[in-house]
Amino acid sequence: MKRLPILDKLDNDLKESQRELQVDIPKAILTAREHGDLSENAEFKAAKERQMFLEARISLLQKRISDIMAINVNQIPKDRSGLGSTLKLKALDSGKETVYQLVFPEEVNPDEGKISAASPVGRSLVGKQEGDEVTIPLPDNRIEYEVLKVTTIHDSP
Repeated sequence: MKRLPILDKLDNDLKESQRELQVDIPKAILTAREHGDLSENAEFKAAKERQMFLEARISLLQKRISDIMAINVNQIPKDRSGLGSTLKLKALDSGKETVYQLVFPEEVNPDEGKISAASPVGRSLVGKQEGDEVTIPLPDNRIEYEVLKVTTIHDSP
């Protein structure tokens, strides 16, 4: 089964957070303890707060990885756009071409055309095929596009 690229990023984030929690935080707490009275020790308080933050982050990352691993990539359509698809669009009014990729929320980068499949724009693109027309809602107007090309997650290397 195909491994989703987002899992590599989340795994790296998880490993970095675990390393910081298990290596850096204990060192910081030990250093702070050496300074004496913990009741008014800002370094100790900051290290304990960071420790709590990292514990929560690790828990969230583990759940997110589990949720993503539960996605059956084979259920994502092969003949129309879905999660992981790249769509090449042409504006009907200006002829300007645009490319969007439907990604997980953690990968969103509008400047690179990476949009969440769950966003309003993403939802309007899900399920589209080459030749379809799509209206994308914007805050102040709408843009109508023709879908020129759809590359699904199954077509990607």
